[in-house]
Amino acid sequence: QVQLVESGGGLVQPGGSLKLSCAASGRSTTIYNMGWYRQAPGKQREMVATVTSGGNTKYADSVKGRFTISRDNSKNTVYLEMNNLKPEDTAVYFCNAAGSDYGPEWLYDYWGQGTQVTVSS
Repeated sequence: QVQLVESGGGLVQPGGSLKLSCAASGRSTTIYNMGWYRQAPGKQREMVATVTSGGNTKYADSVKGRFTISRDNSKNTVYLEMNNLKPEDTAVYFCNAAGSDYGPEWLYDYWGQGTQVTVSS
């Protein structure tokens, strides 16, 4: 069993910054890709950013140049640095991790509980 514990959400003004963190814990489980997804009321969950164990990153077009995803493999922790936040960034942000006890071709998706990010004056 893998548990994802998120922190860092909250209320911030437009143009402000916020940093989210998510730590994955699981005995005998290897964590591969990690990422952040978000879901606003009435909208589908969307990918925000992902990072592989090798450090390759991908971003949604809407956050490129503003958000930075990073990870500490030794701690199985992923971060999301959010800068120049906009009201449309308001959503519940979910941490995601792909893990396996058997190998990279037998992955299971783990999800955090979600943390609220609100961008408002």
